Amino acid sequence: MSKSASGRTNRSPAEVYEEFFVPALFQQWGRRVAAEAGIGTGERVLDVACGTGVLACAAAESVGPGGAVVGLDPNEEMLAVARSKSARVEWRVGRAESLPFPDESFDAVVSQFGLMFFEDRSAALREMLRVLRPGGRLAVAVCDALEHSPGYAALAELLQRLFGERVAGAFRAPFLLGDAQLLLALCSAAGIAEAQVMRHEGTVRFASIEALISTERACVWTLGGLLDEAQFERLQQEAGQALRAFAPADGRVAFAMPVLIVTATKPGGAEFGGGA
Repeated sequence: MSKSASGRTNRSPAEVYEEFFVPALFQQWGRRVAAEAGIGTGERVLDVACGTGVLACAAAESVGPGGAVVGLDPNEEMLAVARSKSARVEWRVGRAESLPFPDESFDAVVSQFGLMFFEDRSAALREMLRVLRPGGRLAVAVCDALEHSPGYAALAELLQRLFGERVAGAFRAPFLLGDAQLLLALCSAAGIAEAQVMRHEGTVRFASIEALISTERACVWTLGGLLDEAQFERLQQEAGQALRAFAPADGRVAFAMPVLIVTATKPGGAEFGGGA
């Protein structure tokens, strides 16, 4: 598996994401975020920063044949993978900070693991609120703080020791919104009243330590392009010891990675009520 993640130089970041990160981290959250948004049959749902479509496909299951789901992402390569997975979802190119939809277009707006990478997070949240119908529901998932994910915290410490702040800081980036008060402040700045933030437990699973390191090294959103071959070899050698506690006798890696989910209901309709 590690050879697949590190050795196929012709594989796009989107293909790496779908083949390795989705089963290891993200697949477990699609239905859970959809449930937090209270998505029901016949509704119209928008998934912002849909990536390869994990959450959008889960939403499509929830709305049934009478509903509609739109998956929006700025990355054409991610959308190409998403289109290969489902024809029930309308896949659109677009940015979270400027959603290409009229006001009050959706019964629910959802997003998972994208908010921390948006250029203007408050603007993106304002846009999500704008396209929600009165009484519509918002659910946005982000990674909890790094210290609550012990395996990734250990890897961040190793990267800091081996390569310094530039590399370690890039790896920490997905965890920077793992603070409930920070998320509530972002919601307040975006005009989202009475938002709630709840922690949900999750687990990271890789076939081996080598597979974990290879996948992270191939990911453009974390270590992609930051390590040369000699540095990668050194990281692989050191990671076996640094992450040994998370790989028992069979060599499979598993450790906690909790997630914070922000939920809110747009004023003007019954809480968790359906759309028109």
